Amino acid sequence: MKKIGILGGMSAASTALYQARLNAQTMERLGGLHSANLLVRSLDFADIADMQSRGDWDAAGDLLNHEARLLEAGGAEILILATNTMHKLADRMTEGLAIPFLHIGTATAEAVAGQGLQRPGLMATAFTMEQEFYIGRLREKGLDPVIPNATDRATTHGIIYDELCKNIIRGDSRKTYEAIAARLVDAGADSLILGCTEVGMLLNASNVAVPVFDTTLIHCDRALDAALEGT
Repeated sequence: MKKIGILGGMSAASTALYQARLNAQTMERLGGLHSANLLVRSLDFADIADMQSRGDWDAAGDLLNHEARLLEAGGAEILILATNTMHKLADRMTEGLAIPFLHIGTATAEAVAGQGLQRPGLMATAFTMEQEFYIGRLREKGLDPVIPNATDRATTHGIIYDELCKNIIRGDSRKTYEAIAARLVDAGADSLILGCTEVGMLLNASNVAVPVFDTTLIHCDRALDAALEGT
């Protein structure tokens, strides 16, 4: 099994979900005492969030590139970034790297298109819902994403940063997310992308009326496919 390098900490809650999923799926696929071959670098999300709020994407890109190089130097053979939003900096992060990088947006778009669906709703941070770096990946695969209105985007973003990234799960926020998802379905969404690695803490197939695509699970499973390829 190839060593998967995880650049995480954005947030710590989602990075824990990545590790749990990769270990559980490795055991399911290989059996016995097997667990995932991981090299994890978890950053302090407070630093990243400050760069985001100040719009200092250059500094954030330099930091991610530095950390990605450390993972490669430490023996990582595959690289994943355990956050949707920071894929905004995927090109800068991977500059000078020789190991393959698995993009969460591409993996998700392929999963949706592979099910014959075309109009996924997208719930994520404001950066991910409003900027081309992610929506463009979906459109490249022939998808027509349905984006929440401005009020719902602000609400979705606020719950992510104020609660989920702090590992706070509230029943009223779950109901709020369910209502936003329902409005996306009413607007024509035939599926729903949980486009932030924490959104799955509130939404899943049991409380959404259309097929749900959890980017964390998709990303982990694609990384494991790559790590086990040829074994």
